[in-house]
Amino acid sequence: MNRRQFLATSSVLALAPGTAFAAPRRKPNFIVILCDDMGYGDIGATGGRAIATPNLDRMARQGSVFTDFYAAANLCTPSRAGLLTGRYPVRTGLGRGVILRGDTRVLPKSEVTIADALRPAGYATGLFGKWHLGHTGPDWLPTHHGFDRFFGIPYSHDMSPLSLFDVRKDGPIREEAVDYPSLQQRFYEEAEKFIGENAARPFFVELALSAPHLPEYPRKPFAGRSEAGAYGDVVEEIDDIVGRLLRRLKALGLERDTLVIFTSDNGPWFEGSAGGLRQRKGGGGYDGGYRVPMIAWQPGTVPADRRSSAIGMSIDFLPTFCALADTALPAGVELDGRDIGALLAGRTALSPHDELVLFEDEEPVAIRTQQWKFVAADYFRGRLFPTDGKYPQLYDIARDTSESYSVADRHPQVVAEMQARLASARERYARFRTPAPQAAPQAATSGNGHQD
Repeated sequence: MNRRQFLATSSVLALAPGTAFAAPRRKPNFIVILCDDMGYGDIGATGGRAIATPNLDRMARQGSVFTDFYAAANLCTPSRAGLLTGRYPVRTGLGRGVILRGDTRVLPKSEVTIADALRPAGYATGLFGKWHLGHTGPDWLPTHHGFDRFFGIPYSHDMSPLSLFDVRKDGPIREEAVDYPSLQQRFYEEAEKFIGENAARPFFVELALSAPHLPEYPRKPFAGRSEAGAYGDVVEEIDDIVGRLLRRLKALGLERDTLVIFTSDNGPWFEGSAGGLRQRKGGGGYDGGYRVPMIAWQPGTVPADRRSSAIGMSIDFLPTFCALADTALPAGVELDGRDIGALLAGRTALSPHDELVLFEDEEPVAIRTQQWKFVAADYFRGRLFPTDGKYPQLYDIARDTSESYSVADRHPQVVAEMQARLASARERYARFRTPAPQAAPQAATSGNGHQD
């Protein structure tokens, strides 16, 4: 056998399944970087120009940007419940408003989180940052919901009293005072340690930054650096954290084995840019509250410098991660999310979703298909009013991203179809609705008088 024949034969054997030469591919790692209240227009990858985000821009060039990606809700608590469970938050009992200091709601133990689903497949699981899925009773900690490690805060950093928790599964609960300017750095540093400690096994990390939610606490050297004020300073700090994380993965040789997702829990609050989208955080079914940045990065798997307008939502992470990890979906659980693995890998340009349902609290108020957006309610003087009967709102999203001009009169058949979709969604999810609270729960105090 000559050298060329030997090399050819060796190559075949090395690739052949079941041979001694075949190196088993390790299960992929998953990292979700979840920002708090970051707007669609706050970063360069989705059109932002006011704030410098060079690391996120580089991540986008090396990965894929999903331009029509939605959070699971337009507010924090329901959005985070949807992301972790793969279900519209109305199903979890956490679809209404946000959890405040005097609120006793918690993520039910019956809900299966991404961490719960991945741990049987050998995954190390850690949540670093903001939880906001309950803080009362014996089982509120993330370590009771599938996470091996929790280093973070129970709710938003504008709520008080606020402690920083450091908990390992089955270990003691440690609390310490919060140093606000260093908070995001502490979240990242502990996440980085966890990644290093578990580099030899698959891991799932949620880096749930509590910024750029107000109030802002920019840390040196970022304080005063951005022309977009303190908000811009904090976004630049987030961008730096993303750069550090990607460099660390490369230093560990894990970049090709790790899927990194960058996104936000909802649109911007009083500051930040919705990027020309209508409304903001909590703004009904309009895209300014719901549509968020989403960048996927995994060299060799996620195509570089690609933009996709296929619709998706953070409820898709659980089924996608389970499929990529080759582990079963939660038994007996009805998911609303879909596996978008083929979309992430560029094997298809089509979304697995026929529609996305957008809620205001527990009420479906909008339907998004690939082309159309139908909104059945609008805010007026701080209240949500139905508009469907008199002013049907149908938007061609590809042509009218800002949802400024209804074309309902041009497409009556589409209106009828979307109305039917909305009616079906309302009927489907009505049984999960919870009674409205008789009195507002005790609000956590904050420096600006707000509590979510």
